[in-house]
Amino acid sequence: MLGRQRALLRDRTLMPVRSGLAALVGAPNAGKSTLFNRLTGARLSIVTPKAQTTRLRIRGVVVESTAEGDETEIVVMDLPGIFVPRRMLDRAMVATAWRGAAEADVVLLIVDAKAGTGAVIHSIFERHATFDKPLWLVLNKIDLLPRPLLLPLAASFNAAAPFVKTFMLSAKTGDGVADLRVSLARAMPEGPHLYPPDQISDLSERWLAAEIVREQVFLQSGDEVPYDATVETDQWEERKDGSVRIGASITVARPSQKAILIGAAGRRIRTIGTRARGVLAEALGRTVHLVLRVEVGAGWDEDPRRIATLGLEDPG
Repeated sequence: MLGRQRALLRDRTLMPVRSGLAALVGAPNAGKSTLFNRLTGARLSIVTPKAQTTRLRIRGVVVESTAEGDETEIVVMDLPGIFVPRRMLDRAMVATAWRGAAEADVVLLIVDAKAGTGAVIHSIFERHATFDKPLWLVLNKIDLLPRPLLLPLAASFNAAAPFVKTFMLSAKTGDGVADLRVSLARAMPEGPHLYPPDQISDLSERWLAAEIVREQVFLQSGDEVPYDATVETDQWEERKDGSVRIGASITVARPSQKAILIGAAGRRIRTIGTRARGVLAEALGRTVHLVLRVEVGAGWDEDPRRIATLGLEDPG
């Protein structure tokens, strides 16, 4: 996928140019991040079974050529899920999601086809109606639903909101994703590309490291450590042999959660470090030395300064 994008970039001067933003919105666990990674062809956004895993607004660059010969740069935005917020962190995440949607040229509502509609989906309909953006329906996870149920489900959604286009796909298997990518390319406005050749995301390597560690925190701890864990990259040391030494701190809300993450004789934190180091080494293409520490930061998710460091919008 990345090789194909770069080949297109080399020939960009030969074709008309289009560029625009596509926002992925939806309820938590609708599969936005999986679709984002599938569209970009890179593992840029972390994916876990936990709801509300995505906290940042992450941009991924997709280069696609249309049948008409236009070369299009689609900047896909993976946004936090939209839900009923309780904490300041929650409100900042939802505000970030809506700010991203407001900036987009096309808004894609990603729906878990198996879960169907719900109160959150209807609230998205209502909020979207307040700003003039084309809204597309993307029924995801169609591999989990009998095919005869898909058309009636799509019809029920289209009766509830003015969708411009409807897509049925599985982000997990890739079924139907290519059609969505081509349609997005055709929908982008004419204009210069927003990112230089070879740049596939606006996520820095330091942010990527923190996100990959956070992914492993959730994957290795299951429900034992709740959603209020966060990770920050404290140290980044380039070494003469080409490797990098990364220091990251994991913050949890209570001492009991710190004990769970460390585990008996430090086994769990070593597993988290080993798994994260392997993913990071593959992503960065070099040897990674990863040092983790766990700290307790009660109330960090209500601290405006701490939330601002995550790159989230001011919830107002």
